Amino acid sequence: MKTYHQLADLPAATRPVVATIGNFDGVHLGHQGVIAEVLSRARFLGGQSLAITFDPHPARILRPDQPQPLITPLPRKLELLAATGIDATLVLPFTDELRHMHSREFARDVLVNSIHVTEVHEGENFNFGYRPPNSPAAENSITGLESLGRELGFSVVVYAPRIVRGAPVSSSRIRTLLAAGDVSHARALLGRPFSVDSRPASGRGYGTKYAVPTINLAPYPELLPAHGVYITTLTIGQELFESVTNVGNRPTFGSDSFAVESHLLNFHPIELTQNTPVTLAFLQRLRDEIRWPSPAALREQIGRDVSRAQRYFSLCRLLASPPRESSSHQEPSPR
Repeated sequence: MKTYHQLADLPAATRPVVATIGNFDGVHLGHQGVIAEVLSRARFLGGQSLAITFDPHPARILRPDQPQPLITPLPRKLELLAATGIDATLVLPFTDELRHMHSREFARDVLVNSIHVTEVHEGENFNFGYRPPNSPAAENSITGLESLGRELGFSVVVYAPRIVRGAPVSSSRIRTLLAAGDVSHARALLGRPFSVDSRPASGRGYGTKYAVPTINLAPYPELLPAHGVYITTLTIGQELFESVTNVGNRPTFGSDSFAVESHLLNFHPIELTQNTPVTLAFLQRLRDEIRWPSPAALREQIGRDVSRAQRYFSLCRLLASPPRESSSHQEPSPR
């Protein structure tokens, strides 16, 4: 996937451009479905597929007093977009100028004059452009985009929300689920486990060989699931470890001290520094984080947590194993 960070970086369009516009936070199943159609149409037209997104997330500029942690920070979002197979992504800086660009200006100056779009694919709840006070909401909606497309010479394809478990898939719904610790439900909407990319925390004595099966993540500024204990996997460099992770303040040890702490189940000494990339994926919630009467009681509970996680991973391996072939001398079982 080619990535462009301003309109001036775009090459001259020599083929039809089929585009979709959005924040794509999470690159969830709804996003993936629209992008798949964009890819299909671009191939059919012999053109190029393009995702248009923004940095920083517009909500951080429009509502600075209501900070919104991201499901997928920009580097991770670009990796996930690349994995869809899309040809290119344009990351538009969400500047004050862009913030105050009216919908007509955006369609004319960005979509038509700069990108030369042939088709734009969007969800039915799409909104774009600056809306002056008392102006009709329809001008900034998908209806307004369709009207501008007819006027300026591009077509608009509109999609109903994707429904999973009886409700529409959306980034806001995923944030709500993660805030409640429901990582299993969030996984169903994302199409993959929710994960965070980080580094090991500093000051933990990491050296050439690390021989303790507990790793703390460095402070992570974006979205984390609710405080609690989870079945997880931790990828260190290129190696994946099964793990149990506590997200929270470790109240049993006195004064609160927030940490994301993972206990590795299939651990062996590894090469690890404070710059080693780690990816923590959340698979299932085990329990709330609570204050235990003593460290000994906590250790007993951790043992139960580890046993549950080991059963979970054993079942996963069992379900992933291919069925055994019958021996050649055996007769098929009667049905």
